[in-house]
Amino acid sequence: MKIVVIGGGAGGMMAAGAAAQVGADVTLLERNEKTGKKLYLTGKGRCNLTNVDESFLDKVVVNPKFLFGALKCFSAKDTMQFFKDCGLDLKVERGGRVFPQSDKSSDVINALNRYLNDSGVNVRLNSYVSDTIYENGQFVVSVNGEKLRCDKLIIATGGKSYSKTGSTGNGYIFAHRFGHTIVPPVTSLTGINTVEKTGIEGLTLKNVEVCVKVNDKTVKSCFGELLFTHEGVSGPTVLTLSAYINRLNLKGAELSIDFKPALSAEELDKRILIDFSSQQNKDFCNALDMLLPKSVIPSVVRQSGISEHTKINSISAAQRKRLVDTLKDYRLHIEGLCDIDTAVITSGGVSVKEVNPSTMQSKIVNGLYFAGEVLDVDALTGGYNLQIAWSTGRLAGISAAKGR
Repeated sequence: MKIVVIGGGAGGMMAAGAAAQVGADVTLLERNEKTGKKLYLTGKGRCNLTNVDESFLDKVVVNPKFLFGALKCFSAKDTMQFFKDCGLDLKVERGGRVFPQSDKSSDVINALNRYLNDSGVNVRLNSYVSDTIYENGQFVVSVNGEKLRCDKLIIATGGKSYSKTGSTGNGYIFAHRFGHTIVPPVTSLTGINTVEKTGIEGLTLKNVEVCVKVNDKTVKSCFGELLFTHEGVSGPTVLTLSAYINRLNLKGAELSIDFKPALSAEELDKRILIDFSSQQNKDFCNALDMLLPKSVIPSVVRQSGISEHTKINSISAAQRKRLVDTLKDYRLHIEGLCDIDTAVITSGGVSVKEVNPSTMQSKIVNGLYFAGEVLDVDALTGGYNLQIAWSTGRLAGISAAKGR
């Protein structure tokens, strides 16, 4: 049984090793000079390799039910045991996120490369696949001018994000040539560009509520950390929101930031009165230090419509209400999501309606399998997407080798 795996990322490496351990003759084709190039970037270089959250599927935004079989085959706990067996020490951090003890993504990749070597996988680097066809009961893969024939083919080429790592979307082209429907890929887990450039890039706010509003109706909200950037906003809350709004028409959409979600409007007004009571002779712009980080104050003052040099002792109840409204509903107009090339992942890909969830085999072409981000399945940040890659890769590899 000869199997070719296209793509040496998380899903591809797992698929190749799993198939080889079952006894197949496996060749892994990677277009880069090394495997796992995108893995080096994950978790800010620390590689958040899975998540032990018991509500895992709740964090899958697109097609969670499709993953039942894959996660049953290879769960987050299985992933942890796998890497421990590969000699990698792990640790579990806040939110169930799992990292290598060393905080080095390179250690994860080294463990996977040992796994491939020990399993007997033929790893071919700098191997660019230009075409794939099905001919006379076999797959023919065109790579570097050569034609490789195999009995089974696993496509694990990733999405279109971080193209510098080799994720250029070629897997979509190959799948489409085999007759598969491709759900148009869009950016996900990315920043949001805003019309207003606040000038406070680098500022991080914790424990804020961020909402996306379309026609003044809340589409999705998220509580947590927010980062202001040169072009708009980012951070965990925004990355999460992007996964839910990436297929919406964002014309006229706005971001609403609640700087003080723990306080009701009435409670916040009382807090402001207390703060103002000791600053009666100060200018408005100089009296908000106890409420907000200094760098965001000018922007809040502008949006409140209160003159920055208004004395605190002359601020009316109506003006104070405007300040409360601004702090509870600070608005930024959405220009759009950041480019797909800078996104953490791609949403979209091979339609899961055309893939058997119990095997990862194509329902259209016998012997063709898919694994990882090339599939139309994606989740939130926190190690969930890598677990999807491990699970679908493992299932695809074993199924291909066993002829399922």
